[in-house]
Amino acid sequence: MKGGLAVVAGLILLAGAVFAGQGLGYIPGSYMTGDIKWFWIGSAMVVAGLGLGAFALLRRPAKPSP
Repeated sequence: MKGGLAVVAGLILLAGAVFAGQGLGYIPGSYMTGDIKWFWIGSAMVVAGLGLGAFALLRRPAKPSP
């Protein structure tokens, strides 16, 4: 479960970085290119991915029930 959540966090982070790059015009070829709105959406996704990844990697395992 820990590894799966970390993979999902990494995918969110990667997608957010692509959105931000397109919003700033660094990655051409999309309707998102040059639209600052996509930079902000991508930035929020990067922050969410980092937070989810930190949660996945730093949380303690659940105690087994007796």
